[in-house]
Amino acid sequence: MATPTGATVVAQTLQQLGVKVVFGLVGIPVVEIAEACISQGIRFVAFRNEQAASYAASAYGYLTGLPGVCLVVGGPGVVHAMAGVSNATVNNWPLLLIAGSCETHLVGKGAFQELDAVSMLTPHTKLASRPTSALISDAIQNAYRTSLFGRNGPTMIDLPADVIKGLSTYSNTKLRPVTKIPRSAGDPGQVKKVAYLLRTAQAPLIVLGKGAAFSRAESLIGGLVSQTGIPFLPTPMGKGVIPDSDSLNVAAARSLALKAADVVLVLGARLNWILHFGEDKKYNPAAKIIQVDSSPEEIGRNNGSLDHFVLGDIGLVSSQLIAELQGWRYDSESPYLVALQNNRSENVRKASLKITENPNPLTYHATFDTIKRALAKLSPPEDNGIVYISEGANTMDISRSFFQVEAPRLRLDAGTHATMGVGPAYAIAAHCAYNTESSAKQKKIVCLEGDSAFGFSLAEVETMCRYDMGILLFVVNNGGIYHGDSDESDAWLKLKQNTIEGVSGGLRSTSLGWEVGYEKIAEMCGGKGYLVRNCAELERAVIEGFHATVPVVVNIIIESGSNKKLVSDSARSELPEGALTCRQEFTWQQSGKKT
Repeated sequence: MATPTGATVVAQTLQQLGVKVVFGLVGIPVVEIAEACISQGIRFVAFRNEQAASYAASAYGYLTGLPGVCLVVGGPGVVHAMAGVSNATVNNWPLLLIAGSCETHLVGKGAFQELDAVSMLTPHTKLASRPTSALISDAIQNAYRTSLFGRNGPTMIDLPADVIKGLSTYSNTKLRPVTKIPRSAGDPGQVKKVAYLLRTAQAPLIVLGKGAAFSRAESLIGGLVSQTGIPFLPTPMGKGVIPDSDSLNVAAARSLALKAADVVLVLGARLNWILHFGEDKKYNPAAKIIQVDSSPEEIGRNNGSLDHFVLGDIGLVSSQLIAELQGWRYDSESPYLVALQNNRSENVRKASLKITENPNPLTYHATFDTIKRALAKLSPPEDNGIVYISEGANTMDISRSFFQVEAPRLRLDAGTHATMGVGPAYAIAAHCAYNTESSAKQKKIVCLEGDSAFGFSLAEVETMCRYDMGILLFVVNNGGIYHGDSDESDAWLKLKQNTIEGVSGGLRSTSLGWEVGYEKIAEMCGGKGYLVRNCAELERAVIEGFHATVPVVVNIIIESGSNKKLVSDSARSELPEGALTCRQEFTWQQSGKKT
């Protein structure tokens, strides 16, 4: 047998590790790796920008539970892919970045796209290395394992062109595929302490984060909640770990749930901005916040307790708590639970009042209500046939209250870093993760985009078209970041031309183009596009778009909201499910207009 090249060794190693998909963008010298992967039966999904490719790989790692693989060229390719590396780091998602670089003998001479990627990425990854030709397979195996074991995160392998093209002394005798991820249970003494606190609490609460979804702990967590009757609060991507329809879901009473709870058990979430750092302003100052985490460095962070915690795997700890709390159930008529149920009902009632029939122009609430009702007829929530992706400040915040999620890992959004531009990439990742040849049932990928967020990665619509991905994208178009300048085209034009008396400076910093034809992007690439202005047109587009086998972009023109307040970051995390609106904490003064 002929001695393989480095590119072939890379592909063979990935294939034997079980990698099914590689995301990336090729060029010299990594094109040979991509072609070798295809020859090994690995699907290569070529993007239009490394940034989107790296976002897709990071999300694929979250959805599948195994590292997503991203392949890029050196220099600017690595720089662009740093976006996905950062995204994987802050979300704790497994990602393996493979990059090409200049020939070894040209290092330091100003070679084509020369970059010391290892030095640049070492502070931002769990592992970054540049192996020799003899150690390619070992290096990839190590990076793959390191990304997945312990606290998940990104790793990087930098391969010089001469290593990729050269012959390798490769041997697969040492290859050890990952068949089991090491997990540890909690200290029995600590588990007993936590069980006692829950049993004696007057107002207990369980918070579910996306880590609970990633760890595949939904059945055990569901058993814990079902057995104990403790109410639960999902974070935005913790939705579905326990079905949204569960009667103990208090997302629509989020503020009251956090403020009144005296014991808070946090499963798979960090006490960061999304959970207000666990600080007294949003919580009961006397509350005991109990963290369950596999990472020791998270214990006691911000307002977490250093006395009451459990270090261990979420699923295993949940199983231990089930055993410790056997025979005990929280009082379903407790004042706390009754208050939460009443508050939830009232918030849902108030939310329904915001949905007006056939508004002109469309509003966020009417838009999402129309989409929700149409999709529910096509694919009822309990069928788990839809994956929801959402991004954009208002689009993401408001929409998550509308769409019911009954299973884990069926909703992705901008995540811990609130990263804009991830939507189309996440949609492609979800399509690759869920719609394989072996999938028992295909899932429809629905992407809800603000017009600003869509602009970051709109070229990836062509990627969707090229690979025949029947993704349904909605662009909620209000002509601005947060909101536009005007509800009328002539007023917008006058503002642009700086001809409005008493107003100077022209367009504001939040302005985007007036009624941009985003639907045409799909049409020019081989998909379908719809421009809609009312509920009837939107409902028809939802139905036809759902059944389409090509990518569909529905461009929804809504009110610009030019006289409305912007939303602060702290308010954004506050959105209660069902309430549909933020607690807006500051206003935006626009020249010549009242706030």
